[in-house]
Amino acid sequence: MFAVSSRTSEWLDPQLAPVLVLIIVLAVVGTIVLFGLGLIAYSRRQTLRYLLVTFVLGMLVARSIVGLGTVLGVVPMTIHHLIEHSFDFLISIVILYTVYRSGSPTDTPSIKNEQT
Repeated sequence: MFAVSSRTSEWLDPQLAPVLVLIIVLAVVGTIVLFGLGLIAYSRRQTLRYLLVTFVLGMLVARSIVGLGTVLGVVPMTIHHLIEHSFDFLISIVILYTVYRSGSPTDTPSIKNEQT
């Protein structure tokens, strides 16, 4: 059903290839939908926070596409690891920066205060 190149046959069991491809295709579709929702949210709010969240969602789309390309034998495993782990690092930095820039704890109500 799915053609797996000889480059991927070293690390991918041919019986599991259809399952892995399906999961990654679902991840691509899901992250594209989330990225689209992020674009809509950013277009409405037009703040740095929404821009950064949308950027992170775009990186998640790219990660999923790279993963699909790797399974299909288009992206070599070395490039896959370089891109995926670099994006993991960048996503972490952007999320932490966004949280840092969102203000001090006194600016936003805490969960503890809302429950009382």
